[in-house]
Parts: sequence; C-alpha cells; structure tokens
Amino acid sequence: MNTGDSITLTGLRVRANHGVYDFERENGQDFLIDVTVGVDLRAAAASDDVAQTIHYGELAERIAAAVEADPVDLIETVAERVASLVLSYPAAHSVRVTVHKPDAPIAVPFDDVAVSILRHAATSRADGS
Repeated sequence: MNTGDSITLTGLRVRANHGVYDFERENGQDFLIDVTVGVDLRAAAASDDVAQTIHYGELAERIAAAVEADPVDLIETVAERVASLVLSYPAAHSVRVTVHKPDAPIAVPFDDVAVSILRHAATSRADGS
C-alpha cells in the first residue's frame, strides 16, 4: 500500500570504477547515492520492531556493495542496479534513486552531475503486498 511514508538515505559515498573513459575505470572516483524508499511504516511504528520495516543500515551496506561491484559505463546503469536492489525488499513499493558523479570529466566548471530515476514495484507480488 502506498501511504506516502518513506525511508531516505542521502549522500552515501561509494568509491567505484564506473565511467566511459579508461582512466575512470583505472583510477575510480567517488559516487554519491541518494535513495528514497516508499514503504508503509505504520506496522513498524506501532510495534517498535525493526523487523517490520527496512533496516536502513543494512540497506546502506547493500547499496554500497552494489555500487562498488561490476564497473559499467553509465551512472544510469548504476541507478537501475540500485533501484532493482531496493525493490527486492518486499516492503518497498517504490524507490527514487539519484546517482551523483561530482568528479565527472566535464570540461566546464560544475558543482555536480547526477541522474535520478523513479521505479515502482510490480503491482502484484506473490506475497500479496
């Protein structure tokens, strides 16, 4: 159920080797990841039980591992990878992922470059959520 509730992780800093250019793959760089997970938090609030929600510490570690793994050319691909991971949690009904690449090889001065995606869980899951 979509209640408007969410869990947000902002500015997860992950060192990884994504990029189109060889030097990006060789040297690596920092990526900043923002994730907002749509999740119904009523049961967790009522029970005060972490098992009734998505444990954001564990989620952060899983996101970092996913970003570090398997270098790809595009941060769009990284964003999709993170979204798929988050939506693998049965409690997650949607996710917004932003991948920032603050050290992107751009010839003009800039503060940040980022891509953002919004994804929703399948409308019918085997567990009925």
